[in-house]
Amino acid sequence: MEFNRPVSRRNLLRSGGGLLLAASLPPAGARATPPKDYRVVAGPARARLAGPEHPETDVWTYNGTVPGSLVRLRQGEPARLVVENRLDQETTVHWHGIRLPNAMDGVPGLTQPPIKPGESFVYEFTPPDAGTFWYHPHANSLEQLGRGLAGAVIVEERESVAVGRDLLWVISDWRLSDGARIASGFGNGMEAAMSGRVGNTVTLNGSVSEAEPFQAGERVRLRLANASLARIMALRFEGHRPVIVALDGQPSDPHEPEGGRILLGPAMRIDLMLDMQGEPGRRYDVIDDFYDGLSYRLTQLAYDARPPLRAHSPGAPLDLPRNPLPEPDLASAERHTLTLQGGMMSMGGMSGMGGMMGGGMMGMGHMGMGKGAVWSINGQSMTGDGHAGMEPALVFQRGRSVVLELRNDTAWWHPMHFHGHSLRVLTRNGATVPHRQWQDTVLMAPKDVVEVAFVADNPGDWMLHCHVMDHQMSGMMTVLRVA
Repeated sequence: MEFNRPVSRRNLLRSGGGLLLAASLPPAGARATPPKDYRVVAGPARARLAGPEHPETDVWTYNGTVPGSLVRLRQGEPARLVVENRLDQETTVHWHGIRLPNAMDGVPGLTQPPIKPGESFVYEFTPPDAGTFWYHPHANSLEQLGRGLAGAVIVEERESVAVGRDLLWVISDWRLSDGARIASGFGNGMEAAMSGRVGNTVTLNGSVSEAEPFQAGERVRLRLANASLARIMALRFEGHRPVIVALDGQPSDPHEPEGGRILLGPAMRIDLMLDMQGEPGRRYDVIDDFYDGLSYRLTQLAYDARPPLRAHSPGAPLDLPRNPLPEPDLASAERHTLTLQGGMMSMGGMSGMGGMMGGGMMGMGHMGMGKGAVWSINGQSMTGDGHAGMEPALVFQRGRSVVLELRNDTAWWHPMHFHGHSLRVLTRNGATVPHRQWQDTVLMAPKDVVEVAFVADNPGDWMLHCHVMDHQMSGMMTVLRVA
């Protein structure tokens, strides 16, 4: 793998080596009740991100590992998480996707004071939804997440789900330079106006690996979580037909992804059901081909030589139990439009999924943009991570059903994340979205128009922002209030 070149369209993903997860979850039915308290320590550590032939990398971690310690909770049971800050700067923790009280949301100034170096903060909440979630800082987000502060949260269903194995892949990308060091240059203005800081090395559960072992005939629940700063992925599983069973922790109607490609933007999670019907002793590629001309092999599914566990697929796809989400009343819902604006505007080469580094001209000049802002929502920009006194763009009466029309008037992709709620995705560019899809992070292609709906049942001031961290930090953020 090459770390000593400047990142460019040509060599951004020149390294093709397989990358894979290091750990699986305990089998269903064999999981211990989690301890009453979790202790999470944010601090510096070292990790061998780039493989055994490269030096260790100085990183920032939760509990000394990349990704951070897996937090395993149970649906409907209280959790208490004590976060200690051993960094030399302030931090917070955002429990991404969990519908929790506003005071536990981890946005500095807006929902809590930042955690100063040497201090601690206690997060207490009862997760209402089972599913795959994650946690990360909401202070100096770009650098803290980019240096390794991320971990997964699994909220277990009340009843065990029948699968052979339950696997977690936390996918992160890193920009490494000589000696496998994390490259400096966070907050580059040109990158912020385009795709954000996309790295040159991708890890699964914190390390580079050639393959992941499987046995023919087993049924696997594979939880994917994208903890990257900016990288969008489109994953193809050669010789397999993965079935999507949950998006952002919320069960959907089981369905195969369009064109066989699993689109995974930053901060998104997708649970797959994989029936391992490959040939014993054979390997199958997992390919990420999101960016034009930059396809690479993420990993391989490596079958051992043992005979299949069963001759045929187990039958019906995995249908996860629904979470207690309030269903919006579309007939009485109030309707609002939020328009995403700004960034580098393309003069060509931006069609389809390409254009990561496409040339163009600056499309700034929207009213309300402050210092350092290159993006806006409805003409207003909020930069940074959050602070006291942020005025809401919209105010909803508690209990009201709301339909938001999200319009991407930019030439770039944006995974739009809403705190404290899940969004029912209704339509995309006028077409009904099938399979009962709920998300907290909605990936929007250039010029997309997406309608989402939710019940404003969680009181407080809630962030809505792009989870390409450069985009959030440079203006693509707002606050929605539930009063």
